[in-house]
Amino acid sequence: MLPYLELLAREAAAVEFEGPLVAARSAGLPPERIAELEQAKLVALRVRALLERRRRREEELSGLFDTASDLAGLRDVDAVLAAIVHRARTLLGADVAYLTLTDEERGDTYMRVTDGSISARFQALRLPMGSGLGGLVAQTGSPYVTADYPRDARFHHTGDIDAGVGEEGLVAILGVPLRLGSRIIGVLYAANRSARPFAREEVSLLVSLAANAAVAIDTARLLGETRAALEELSAANGVIRAHSDSVERAAAAHDRMTALVLRGAGVEDVAAVVVEVLDGSLLVLDAENRTLALVGELAPPDPSAIAEALAASRTEGRSVHRGELWVAAVVAGAENLGALVFRPGGPLVDADQRILERAAVVTALLQLFRRTVADAEGRVRGELLDDVITRPVRDADALRARAKRLGVDLDAPNVVVAVGADVLTAGSTRQRAVSWAQTYAQSRGGLAAARDGHVVLLLPGDAPGAAARLVARDLGKLLGRSVTAGAGGPATAPEAIAPAYRDADRCVTALTALGRTGTGASTAELGFVGLLLGSAPDGRDHDVRTFLTATIGPVLDYDARRGTALVKTLEAYFGVGGSLARAAELLHVHVNTVTQRLERIAQLLGPDWQKPERALEVQLALRLHRLQSP
Repeated sequence: MLPYLELLAREAAAVEFEGPLVAARSAGLPPERIAELEQAKLVALRVRALLERRRRREEELSGLFDTASDLAGLRDVDAVLAAIVHRARTLLGADVAYLTLTDEERGDTYMRVTDGSISARFQALRLPMGSGLGGLVAQTGSPYVTADYPRDARFHHTGDIDAGVGEEGLVAILGVPLRLGSRIIGVLYAANRSARPFAREEVSLLVSLAANAAVAIDTARLLGETRAALEELSAANGVIRAHSDSVERAAAAHDRMTALVLRGAGVEDVAAVVVEVLDGSLLVLDAENRTLALVGELAPPDPSAIAEALAASRTEGRSVHRGELWVAAVVAGAENLGALVFRPGGPLVDADQRILERAAVVTALLQLFRRTVADAEGRVRGELLDDVITRPVRDADALRARAKRLGVDLDAPNVVVAVGADVLTAGSTRQRAVSWAQTYAQSRGGLAAARDGHVVLLLPGDAPGAAARLVARDLGKLLGRSVTAGAGGPATAPEAIAPAYRDADRCVTALTALGRTGTGASTAELGFVGLLLGSAPDGRDHDVRTFLTATIGPVLDYDARRGTALVKTLEAYFGVGGSLARAAELLHVHVNTVTQRLERIAQLLGPDWQKPERALEVQLALRLHRLQSP
C-alpha cells in the first residue's frame, strides 16, 4: 500500500499507478500478493479521482467567490463580464467561452463578450430567437448542450450561424440562460473545437456563472439608472439653484430700485443698479428717443429698429430680444414714456428679463413722479410770477416769502423776458416751450409761465438784452424754428417786476413790427422807437413798412435803383445838426456833393422836408430803417 500512498501524496498521473504491479510481476511475487496490489491500485485510483473532484470543486468555488468579489466592487460592467467569461473558459477547460445578450427592440441576441475566439465573423454574430443552440436557449430559458453541433439536428441551423461557428471551428457547445427573475436577458456559452460531452457538474458551474453575469448586468443597469437619476437630480438642483439665485437677485434688485424711488433718485441711478445686477450696458431713452442716461458703452441704436422693438414690447407687455439687444418699453397706461435698451454681458434668463422689465416700470414711475413734481412746482412758480406781473403788489413781504421758498430773490436784479406769441400756436409746441422755459428758469433760480399769449421768464441778472438773445437762441434750437424775445428791466423789487414785464411785452411787439423776428433785444436797445412801436393807441400794431414808404420811400427807391447814398447822406446831415461842411467831412466828400445830394432829396421828398414836423418824421423813419437792418 505504501507505494500507492506515495503516488497519491505527490499527485501522480493515473498511468503511474500501474508501476507497482509491473514491478511485482517482474519480481515473481506470488499471485496472492499481486491480487492485493491490484486491489490497492483500484482503491488508490478511486481516492485519486475523489481528490481530483474536490480540487476541481475548490477551483469552481474559488472562481465563483472571485466573481462575487468582482460584483461587490462593480465599477465597469464590461470588465466584470469579461472576467466571468474568462473564468468559465478556464474552469470548464473550454477552448472558447462567450456571452450574448437579448436585443428586445430587434427580437434577437447579439454577441457581447468572447474569450478565446479568433473569428471576427463569429464575434459579430446575431442569433434570431429559436435559431441555433443559443437562440433556443434564449427562447426556452433552458440549458442546452451538444457534443457535435454541426451534426446535431435538434437545432434550427441557419447559414450565418453555421458559417460563423464553422469559421471559429466549434464542435461541442454548452449554453445556459442569463435569468433576471422570469426574464431571459442573454446566454452564457462554453465551447470546444473537438467533440466533447459536458458533465452535469460543468453545466451547474456554468449556470452559477451565468447567474453572476445576470446579477452583474442588472447591477450595472441599476447603477446606470441611479447615475442618470443622480445626474438629473444634479442638473435639476443646478437649475433650481440658478433659479433661486435669479429670484434672489431679482428680489434684491427690486428692493434697491424701490429704495431709489422712495429717496427720490433719478433715472441714472436705476440704470446703474440694472447694470450692476445684470452686467452689461444700458441706454435709457425718452419718448422722443433722446438719451436720458447711459451706463456702459453702447452705440446709438437704429431708430427704426428701436421703434419696431418698442411696438413689439408694448404689444407683448414684456421685453423683446433684437440681435444682441434687449428692449423694454417704458409706458404708463397707453402713454409712451421711452425705452430701456440693454446689451447684456451674457445670456439673460427669465428672472433677469423680469429685472429689466421691473426697471422699465420703475423708470416710468420716476418719469411720472418727476413730471408731477415739475407740473406742481411749475404751477406754484407760475402762480407767483402771475401775481407779480399782473396784480398790484399789496403785500410785498408775502411775495418775498413765497419766492424765497422757491429759491427766488425778488429784491436782487431780475430781468423779464417775453417770448413772441407765435411759439404758442400749436399745442405740442406750446407745451414744449412752456416746459423748457420752466426748466430753464428754475435751473437759474427764476420763474416761468404762459401769460397773455407769451411765454414769460423772470431771470436773475442785470442784462435784459443778453438774456433775451440767449432765450431766443436756445428755445429756437429746441423748437427748430425762429423765436422772438423781448426783455425789460432790471427790476430790483417786487413792485418793479410788472413794469419790466410791460416793457418786455412792448419790446417783443416792437421787434415783430420792425420785422426783426427770430432775434432778442431789450427796450433800452430799441430806445424811443421801441416805446413808440410797442403798442398803438387803438391796440393794433403800427404799420412800419407803410410809414417808411410814405416818409422816405422815394429816397430808398432811388438808392436801390441807382446805387447812390442819399439815405447815408441824410443820416450824416441830421447827425451833425444840419452842417453841410461837417456832413461832407463825415462822408469824405466835397461840400458841393452834399449840396447836390440834398437837392436831389428835396426833389424826391418835396421842398418842405426840412421843416420841423417833416424833419422829425424823416429822422424817425431813418431810425426805423436802421433798426430793421441792424
